[in-house]
Amino acid sequence: MGRGDGSGRRVSDADADDTGTRILHVDMDAFYAAVEVLDDPTLAGKPLIVGGVEGRGVVSSASYEARRFGVRSAMNMSQALRLCPSAIVVPPHFERYLALSRQVMDLFQEVTPLVEPLSIDEAFLDVSGARRLWGSPAVIARSLRARVRERTGLTCSIGVAPTKHVAKIASTMSKPDGLLIVSEPEMAAFLASLPVRALWGVGPKAAEALEGRGIRLVADILAAPRAVIERALGAAGGARVWELAHGHDPRGVDTARVEKSVGHEETFLVDVTDVTVLRSELRRLGDNVASRLRRGGWEAATIALKLRYADFTTVSRSLTLPEPTNVGQRIGEVAIGLLAQLPLDQPVRLIGVRGEKLRAGGGFAALWDDDEDWRRVDDALDGARARFGRGAVTRASVLGPRRDVDALPTSPRPSHD
Repeated sequence: MGRGDGSGRRVSDADADDTGTRILHVDMDAFYAAVEVLDDPTLAGKPLIVGGVEGRGVVSSASYEARRFGVRSAMNMSQALRLCPSAIVVPPHFERYLALSRQVMDLFQEVTPLVEPLSIDEAFLDVSGARRLWGSPAVIARSLRARVRERTGLTCSIGVAPTKHVAKIASTMSKPDGLLIVSEPEMAAFLASLPVRALWGVGPKAAEALEGRGIRLVADILAAPRAVIERALGAAGGARVWELAHGHDPRGVDTARVEKSVGHEETFLVDVTDVTVLRSELRRLGDNVASRLRRGGWEAATIALKLRYADFTTVSRSLTLPEPTNVGQRIGEVAIGLLAQLPLDQPVRLIGVRGEKLRAGGGFAALWDDDEDWRRVDDALDGARARFGRGAVTRASVLGPRRDVDALPTSPRPSHD
């Protein structure tokens, strides 16, 4: 099984059999870091970390050169720099990543309308209906990799398989800049050779439960009674892993896949004790969440607050609204109300706002709209930002020195406007 640093990479030969395949999983290689190298070629071949520049933030992405030192996404920056002292750290530029993501997703749509984006840098494609126009799945995958590189200057890795599950495993194994094809006749042997940790839904705890019973490879799952797997993982989890180990994955590519939530969070440069500052930051984060909701055509029925104290204790609170919203003022007010429920007996390291339980916006308007004035303000802000850039207009209350090291959207996905 390939690892996140590119070691153990496995790719298919030019004449690899693609019998029975129809699903492509396309994953951009170290996307944020690759975009930074694209914009500054002097960074090529060097250990590069994208994230908070002051050592207080977390790693958003790392080049493969940095990953070979053990650096991983979501790792604390201070730990990453201890592992790789020679790393070059650059701040994230999310709007640039989003723009390139849209280019890549548009390329996928040129091949097939059956595209399921999973995040800003990966997607499933069902190419079963594109054979007559573009060729076999293997031919399509090779052509798509070349097209992505030609149009964007970036590389991607692609897994080709009969099912989504196996296609995703294959793309991971082929990274970076690779193509791995698993045909239907080869799929059973391919799965049997994998460690159990490679299966979807088998995290560290589940893997320990299986390995504690001597079940280390998928082949061991196949040899064990189903009841043993279900006792180790629970009825539902055991049944799912059993099916995947046997190559059963009925999930199709879902072009209407709905983002479950939209959030922004930030780690402060210096731990914050001033509640006025926290309230101001919540208004800014609420505006960011609202803007993303509107761009995606969504409203949030639930607003959640996340808070991490200086001792790394993390707490959250949420409130379900009488009516869903994508109004920045409303989201900020709810977040501030949730903040009031939490003790501020120590400094705050991280804060975040999230909109959950999303539904399509633009439903029937209420007879009286308490947020009508604020909706007009949001409309004006959206227009100004579209014309002059996202950083051109903000609240007066959040003006001043930057307090965060890496205020990136959480689970970012490209919008489809």
